[in-house]
Amino acid sequence: MRIGVVTFPGSLDDGDAARAVRIAGGEAVRLWHGDADIHGVDAVVLPGGFSYGDALRCGAIARFAPVMETIIDAARGGLPVLGICNGFQILCEAHLLPGALTRNQHLHFRNRDQHLRIGATNTAWTNTFTEGEEILIPVKNGEGCFVADTHTLDELEAEGRVVARYTRGNPNGSQRDIAAITNAAGNVVGIMPHPEHAVEALTGPSLDGLGFFTSALRHLAGVAGGQLTGGATR
Repeated sequence: MRIGVVTFPGSLDDGDAARAVRIAGGEAVRLWHGDADIHGVDAVVLPGGFSYGDALRCGAIARFAPVMETIIDAARGGLPVLGICNGFQILCEAHLLPGALTRNQHLHFRNRDQHLRIGATNTAWTNTFTEGEEILIPVKNGEGCFVADTHTLDELEAEGRVVARYTRGNPNGSQRDIAAITNAAGNVVGIMPHPEHAVEALTGPSLDGLGFFTSALRHLAGVAGGQLTGGATR
């Protein structure tokens, strides 16, 4: 399965994301922000970093990159898309996910290993996890505070679209400890911590991040075999 990894000006973790795809067993395809062609990939990762220098606000310019116009249309048609950190911000700016990521409440950049509790496991990116499973992956952000109006927060809760919550301390003040969410179809996931930095024993605090990438491959294999629909496992 071919998973595209986008590089924007200012991307920092595109190489790490591509490596995570390869470790999981997929083929990483590098995509350029200025190229609208996504070359027939089966899924896309929007990596962490500071796209376009975070000018205006995080993800605001990247949302209008030529590659994003294609990805937005494809995501609405069911293409699995994972946005990590800055990628999560881009997904919110593109209105593929609700809410926004704002300045950390304590106004400091936070970089540490972070415990998360998995909620939704019926997405294209989390189907190898179990509900309630606790994982440990790095977090590193200055504008990672997830905010939304009460109606949106209640809707995410009621529809089971909170993919992960912070545990053992909230690093940025995100409302309801939300670390990751999904769209209603389950193919688009945004996560503020970095699963791509927890895929190897040598460099990561765990191997827990690998599940996001193996989940995508499992999802795609199921779609190819007619076993999965709408991002949910059966």
